[in-house]
This record gives sequence, structure tokens and C-alpha cells, in this order.
Amino acid sequence: MREIGFAIVGCGNIAPFHAEAIRDTEGAELVAVCDKDSSRAAELAEKFSVEAYSDFSEMLKREDVHVVNICLPSGLHESLTTQAANAGKHVMVEKPLDITLEKCDSIIAVCKENRVKLATIFPSRFKPGAAAIRNAISTGRFGKLTLGDVSVKWFRSQEYYDSGDWRGTWEFDGGGALMNQSIHYIDVLQDIMGSVESVSAICSTLVKKVEVEDTAVAVIKFKNGALGTITGTTATYPGLDARIGIHGESGSAVLEGESLVTWEFSKNIPGDEVFKASIGKTTSSGASDPTKNLRSEGHRLQVSNMVTAINENREPMVSGESGRKAVEIICAIYESSRNNGETVYL
Repeated sequence: MREIGFAIVGCGNIAPFHAEAIRDTEGAELVAVCDKDSSRAAELAEKFSVEAYSDFSEMLKREDVHVVNICLPSGLHESLTTQAANAGKHVMVEKPLDITLEKCDSIIAVCKENRVKLATIFPSRFKPGAAAIRNAISTGRFGKLTLGDVSVKWFRSQEYYDSGDWRGTWEFDGGGALMNQSIHYIDVLQDIMGSVESVSAICSTLVKKVEVEDTAVAVIKFKNGALGTITGTTATYPGLDARIGIHGESGSAVLEGESLVTWEFSKNIPGDEVFKASIGKTTSSGASDPTKNLRSEGHRLQVSNMVTAINENREPMVSGESGRKAVEIICAIYESSRNNGETVYL
């Protein structure tokens, strides 16, 4: 396994978690960081003993940069990915892949044209609880799936939105409580429950002085016939743990924060009691602060997956096409809300 060189563009709040993940991954090495704010780039570069750049095109000239991690505002992902892919670099893009399906498709196409790997950053897919549910579904423990629901009742202050002129805008954030915060859990829901057939939704801006929604509720129908709900907000003080419920005729599992708090099936199997006894309570990262309690472990697993994908010449676990799915669901929710809750088919 050859060592893969990584670079980060965008040295804001999430960048240090990417840097830690790369540092802690066998076969990966962080070699450079870039930000148009040279002082911010220098600060991160000094912390991780790498070179800082303020010119992205200059950083892309480095032969030891094999992967670029894009950590810039969502509406800029397409342009940066295009530059990186055209320079022959593999790309890992922070969620969302981009803010429109057209931009997502452009990202996917340019990476295919340049034969580079593309991964969407969704670390929650790699968490043990999600993996356990996914495995239980694959072995039929839930029976017929009936309900899948997401509840993200978080809190963001007005100061949070005012801290960056891109926050809470359609142009750069692409949406609010759904596109920026709830998307992690919407992605896990669709990955576990399967493809979504239709949505009907209402979105509102009730409290925050922003362009986008701070509260949204959607009813969804999955292609397998199951129903579900998505609730997302950044206007519930003090911010509660995100919750994902997966239910079927023969079992239920509930993720709260990063922990499985419910694991019940009509037929027990050896190991169930030990598994339930091991379920602990951890606070959801991001409930009231975007970086509080956030750990880099999920990012590390995803960086490791990219290193393996490059060395074994296969697709990353969360490819561009896979990462696009959550964006499609959220865009459909926005369309439904603009049309007074009219059902939108994906």
C-alpha cells in the first residue's frame, strides 16, 4: 500500500477534523492546506507541520498531492472539484456534494472524465450503530420495513449565522436546517431504508434572520412501500440529540446521538442481550454547537476508505452518486414546500 498525499482547501471550522483524520490514518499523509485567507491557512499549517497556500492552483501543482479535501461553503464545491479533478487529483467533498442536482451531476461527470475517485463526506454512515442496523436489515431481522424517521431538533444562535456571510444563504449554503444540519441523518436514513419515492413538505423561517428555512417537516414514502418523516430545525433551544428510528413488522432500532438506545426484535438471537447491555449514551455532536463533541473518528474511517479505494482501484463507500441522494431528497422537500406541500416524486 503506497502512501497517499492529502491536501485541504478551506481552513474553517471543519478543516482541523479532516487534518486530524488524515494524520491518524495509516497510509495517508497531510502535505498542504489552502485558504484565500493566508493567516487562517498558516495557522492550520503550523498546527500540522505542513505547507500553507493561498493560491489553490499553485497547491494543485504539487505531485505529492493525490487527494484534495474540499471544506469550503457548499455552493463552491463544484468549481473547486472541477479544478482538482482536471489536475488529476482524487476528491473528498464535505457534505453536501453541492447544493443543486445540476452541480452534483457536474461534479460526478468531471471526476469520471478525469478518472479520479470521488467521495462525499458523510461520516455518520461509518458509525457502529448505523452499521449494526444495516446488517440487521440485510439478514431480515426487521421483517417488512414500515417506518423510518429522522428528527434533528438542534439550535443555532443568530451569531452563528452572522459569523459568515455565506451562512443561511441559498447561493452558498443551499438551504438551512435540512441542507446544512439534518443532511447527515437524512443520508443515513435513505442509506438504511432504501430509495425515496416521494415527499410532501412544509418549510418555514420562524425565528432566524436568514434567507433559508430554520424549521421543516416532511412526509416521505420509500420505494419499498415504507413511510417516514423528516423533522429538521435549528430553532429549538437548547438543542436536542438527533434521532433516527428504523421500524419494521419484526423489530425496531433507534439511534439517538451516536448511540443505539433501542434494539428490540420479536425473535432474539444469541448476542442480543450482550449487545443491548453495551449500548451507551453519548451526546449528539452539533446539537447546540457545530463543533462541540465532534470527533474526527468518522472522518478517519472515511479517509481510510478512500486510501483503500485508491490502492485497490475501486469506488469509495460514499461515492459521488451515493452522496447525491441526500441532496435530491432535500431539493425535493424544498420544491414541495414552494408548492404548498404538493407531493414531489424523485
